[in-house]
Amino acid sequence: MSELPSRRHFTRLVAQDEDPDLAQAALLIACEEYPDLDVSAYIRKLEDLAGELRRRLDGCGAPESFVAALNKLLVEEGGFRGNLEDYYDPRNSFLNDVLDRRTGIPITLSTVYLEVGRRAGLAVHGVGLPGHFVAKLTAAGRELLVDPFHAGAVITPADCQRRLDRIYAGRVKLAASMLAPWSSRQILGRLLRNLKLIYVKGHDWRRALTIVDLLLSCEPGSADELRDRGLLYAALDCYDLAAQDLEEYVARAPEAPEATRIRDKAAEMRRLAARLN
Repeated sequence: MSELPSRRHFTRLVAQDEDPDLAQAALLIACEEYPDLDVSAYIRKLEDLAGELRRRLDGCGAPESFVAALNKLLVEEGGFRGNLEDYYDPRNSFLNDVLDRRTGIPITLSTVYLEVGRRAGLAVHGVGLPGHFVAKLTAAGRELLVDPFHAGAVITPADCQRRLDRIYAGRVKLAASMLAPWSSRQILGRLLRNLKLIYVKGHDWRRALTIVDLLLSCEPGSADELRDRGLLYAALDCYDLAAQDLEEYVARAPEAPEATRIRDKAAEMRRLAARLN
């Protein structure tokens, strides 16, 4: 099967820049599910929203006023909301679906906030907390954390700690580094891992394999993704390809706790591949 032009475009985009255009890259990911997707049409949707926001920002100065303008446009009028009913629906991870359906998960709703805000001239960045994703808006020398999944609520570091306590039962303490802005490449990596998890849980090995290929475009040095691709090839009975990836994983991470198990799996794949020849 020939590679989709969108995948080649995505690979070039993330290879050239640590901070590629987030919206364009996210839409190229969606092209894996929607090969005929008109990426430029969805970029125009974001630009139209940004144009409307820009008109409303005149006279705003404090970060609270910028957040209020974003929330009025996207939440009150636009209807963007977190999908609490079907959180693991893959469509929540595709930016075109999020823009059409006005619902998504924290990382994609934050992406809408970022891309509309940035195009309107605001300093907005993504923040990848453990177990959650939010936006950070900077203005007049101040920063505000905003939770697009929960109607654009302004949150504090104490709120973030309380969320960590709920998720990790007090085992994880909020560090300043957890509130650092993320690059587009980091955001794309997390978005892709969310999709990979969804597909693996559904035993959809082919879609999961596609996502791991995209992850390796973002993070070519990731031994873990190489291991996972090898295991997916094994699940699809692609024995030779599985062996290659699993052997390369062991070569890169010989001291990993699972190195022995993966080495044995690679040997099994070699034996199965030899039977086919």
